[in-house]
Amino acid sequence: MSRKTRSMVLEVPGKISMWEFDLPRIGAEDGLLKVEMAGVCGSDPGMYRGKATRGPRPYPIIMGHEIVGHIEEIGDVAAKRHGVEVGDRVIIEYAFGCGQCYACITGSYGQCESFLTYGNMISCKEPPHLWGAYGEYLYIAPRALVHKVSQELPLEAAVLICAVLGNAIRWLRTMGGVSIGNTVVIEGPGQQGLAGVIVARESGAQNIIVTGLEKDRRRFELAREFGATHCIDVEKEDPVGAVKEVTAGKMADVVMDVTAHPEGAIKALDLVGKGGTVILPGLYGIEKEIPLVVDKVVFKEARVQGVYSHNIQSVIPAIALAESRRYPIEKMVTHRFPLEEAERAVRLVGGEIEGEEAIKVVIVP
Repeated sequence: MSRKTRSMVLEVPGKISMWEFDLPRIGAEDGLLKVEMAGVCGSDPGMYRGKATRGPRPYPIIMGHEIVGHIEEIGDVAAKRHGVEVGDRVIIEYAFGCGQCYACITGSYGQCESFLTYGNMISCKEPPHLWGAYGEYLYIAPRALVHKVSQELPLEAAVLICAVLGNAIRWLRTMGGVSIGNTVVIEGPGQQGLAGVIVARESGAQNIIVTGLEKDRRRFELAREFGATHCIDVEKEDPVGAVKEVTAGKMADVVMDVTAHPEGAIKALDLVGKGGTVILPGLYGIEKEIPLVVDKVVFKEARVQGVYSHNIQSVIPAIALAESRRYPIEKMVTHRFPLEEAERAVRLVGGEIEGEEAIKVVIVP
């Protein structure tokens, strides 16, 4: 007799329902995760609303790619590969790739041509079904990137490792090259902006400037706790003038726009200094054109760098940083929802619930 499990399924844009699935049979090279907590990514509301992305969505989909749980079952080969056993707490990376396309064999598995990623581009229609963390269990694929984490680490901190802290490490330090003495401007004090503050501080930045809105006062407080030297309310103060004053006219070495609004990308070109770097991880809409004044890039000899997700080289230091407990990153988690309320959680992150402001929302199955 097969065992059953439940997941919240995005059937079509704007409709999430509870489905029941058979738990998959586990062989030597795969495994089964008991989900303890799933983060709601800032990109999840876009998926919920049918926002265009790298390819058509293969509905129905189980969302959820910020994953922490414990090993329920694991095959012998998989256990040896990942260095884990039943009962261990682990996090699982968003992407795992096919292992055969050019992107995968050159190490860029996050750019896999088959879009093999959790909670995003694999349908739950066919077995093993469980390709997202908005559920009680998650299938551990043979190529999944599984990392053991401390049982002492709060779940709220563990769930932030891959697709928040790991993202920030790759975006700012690896791709952005933030270094000792730099001025870093982070547009947007959400979860990715706050993680960026931590990474900038750990990388030795001298000035860490966060911009936001009047409603972001709570986020500004957390930004300062994590290491921001200046917080600018752009509704009351011109950020370009403020950065010019802080830097004596030099402007920023690195600017990262995590506002998710095109205006952030436009403003970044004014905030960056000569020879600086603009980091753009925001998904503004694949069909949306943004009017950038490219001459600003040319005259400043600035670099504009697109970035997308984390990888193993950023997740490993993210684990070490989270487990060091130097930063109470779990303070970012402001809202917790049971599995049955996954749709409300996504709508809250998407700004659709009036009167509630969230920094980080999680689902607890």
